[in-house]
Amino acid sequence: VDAAQLPADWEVLFTNTNDNSNEGIVHSNLPYFSVQFHPEHTAGPEDLECLFDVFLESVKDENRPRISVKDRLTQKLIYESSALITLERPKKVLILGSGGLSIGQAGEFDYSGSQAIKALKEESIQTLLINPNIATVQTSKGMADKVYFLPITPEYVEQ
Repeated sequence: VDAAQLPADWEVLFTNTNDNSNEGIVHSNLPYFSVQFHPEHTAGPEDLECLFDVFLESVKDENRPRISVKDRLTQKLIYESSALITLERPKKVLILGSGGLSIGQAGEFDYSGSQAIKALKEESIQTLLINPNIATVQTSKGMADKVYFLPITPEYVEQ
């Protein structure tokens, strides 16, 4: 459903942040809503199973003063932190490199590792890299603070 084509009483409920596509709509006054994904999928802790709860609550409250579906969903989905969580910032990070890539293989692992090294460097976090392949961007001079050209095995990682 194109968000620009929605009737006046309808509005976007969920937007996919990857491509800005409309993933759900909600009626402004009536207890109607729809989503374009599977809320029971449970990718996370119970994922959006609460959508079913909102639907049932809306049906049960039919003859009572109406709380809008959007308000109910907002109440269910809002995150309120119970305590301040402080994490100690790491001083060093061990990165396990992309390993051996043959000619013709995609270099996504090399690219993602290189980007991780750059991001950690920007945060002034020391990077240690284990990568047996000398022909990667990760192992270029000046990327990681320390590079070990070793096989990625439990023994070497533990050392």
